[in-house]
Amino acid sequence: MNNYLDDFRMNMKYYREKRNISQLELSIECNCGSGTIGGIESGKAKPSFEMIIKIAEALDVTPADLFVRDSSISKERLKKELQTHFDNIIKSL
Repeated sequence: MNNYLDDFRMNMKYYREKRNISQLELSIECNCGSGTIGGIESGKAKPSFEMIIKIAEALDVTPADLFVRDSSISKERLKKELQTHFDNIIKSL
């Protein structure tokens, strides 16, 4: 069974970073509390239907785009996470 919430969180972060905006900036655009976006991205909070619509509008995507698993997004995210991990190893040496 597909985990739609994980896909949503991953895609939300992907499109937010693609637009080069912070969690705070997205929360302002969505007219929500400053921790709401971070809570959703970390999986500590679940977005309401209304919030899904606001997030999609703020990111200039359709709500469906936030739920679609796209291998290119997954590959880009994995590459970024590996680079961060590699950078942290180098810093610790």
